[in-house]
Amino acid sequence: MTDYKKMYFQLAAKVADAMDILLKAQQEGEIEYMDGEPFPESKAVVIQDEGCDYD
Repeated sequence: MTDYKKMYFQLAAKVADAMDILLKAQQEGEIEYMDGEPFPESKAVVIQDEGCDYD
């Protein structure tokens, strides 16, 4: 019989590992950006998803 509890915990551990990798990559990117040259001409652009209704 399949051990679903074991499978669930293995999946949860892999998801946690993936989240750790993504978080570390984000933090490294933020540090690299902050250490870089300032770009006074940089602007934030908001792109609205036309497929979503925010009302």
